[in-house]
Amino acid sequence: MKTITLEPKFESWQAAARTLLREGVPPAEVRWREGSKTEQPSLRDEASSAPAAKVPRQFLDLARKAAAAPDPERWQVLYDTLWRLIHENRDLLSDAGDPGVKRLRALAAHQPVEPGDDGAGAAPFVPKGAGLRELAEAAARCKGCELYRHATQTVFGRGSADARIVFVGEQPGDQEDRQGAPFVGPAGEVLDRALAEAGLEREKIYVTNAVKHFKFELRGKRRIHQTPRANEINACRPWLEAELERIKPDVLVALGATAARAIFGDKFRITRDRGHFAATRWAEKSIATYHPSAVLRGEDDAQKAQLYAMLVEDLQKVARV
Repeated sequence: MKTITLEPKFESWQAAARTLLREGVPPAEVRWREGSKTEQPSLRDEASSAPAAKVPRQFLDLARKAAAAPDPERWQVLYDTLWRLIHENRDLLSDAGDPGVKRLRALAAHQPVEPGDDGAGAAPFVPKGAGLRELAEAAARCKGCELYRHATQTVFGRGSADARIVFVGEQPGDQEDRQGAPFVGPAGEVLDRALAEAGLEREKIYVTNAVKHFKFELRGKRRIHQTPRANEINACRPWLEAELERIKPDVLVALGATAARAIFGDKFRITRDRGHFAATRWAEKSIATYHPSAVLRGEDDAQKAQLYAMLVEDLQKVARV
């Protein structure tokens, strides 16, 4: 974790951010603190010779205005947005529904974003430096997007803070929403079976979801799963980042396309890219595979068996790390 102490002005943040980007330091590993001068002079010295990252002029205009806001969280918001612009989505600022973009624009207009505003994102609800228990308790009160209005409860991650491996799924399903725990429904049964075949113990891993509330469509008395939108995934991102920052896993496993995009970016495709380890901002060894629910949705027994075999094959790779 890097703690950056800077003069509270845009130029100081820009110089530090430039070097952090050059060193590949993700937002989750940076804490910003205001002071009379920078405690890391090398940041400013090195930044002067580092090539400037190319970002839209619109971002620079917003960032200068946001830097003058009184909110002490503005530096973190600026760097998080900058990182995502460069590493995840060059058109991020055009997404008016993105919680991070909403917060940046509110800062630029010197308008506070209050906890409880639907669409504001989870960031205002996430306690800084909290352990997993405190994070779970805080997440139970999250109203960062509209999904909390219909779900039974927040479904936070489960497992040890010392877990070496973290699994990230898409969102809780019907049974998870009712029981308040991840992967306890039919997909959880498939995952447990695959873990056992791969030689992994459920008790020694941490399991969570990219989105903490169940999104569904009501059909009669049945609640039918709906895939979360990008803005809903981004709204919940601060909870996932807080979990991963606390655990610091050696191996990160994305289950399904939604989790894979949240971890690897929008260009990731399960059918093309699954089963390969790559470094991400959260773990040196990150990998994606099919979600257990994909096995359940197979068109016939042959396809279900094929999907399950690929899931087990990928989990065996994880077990060997």
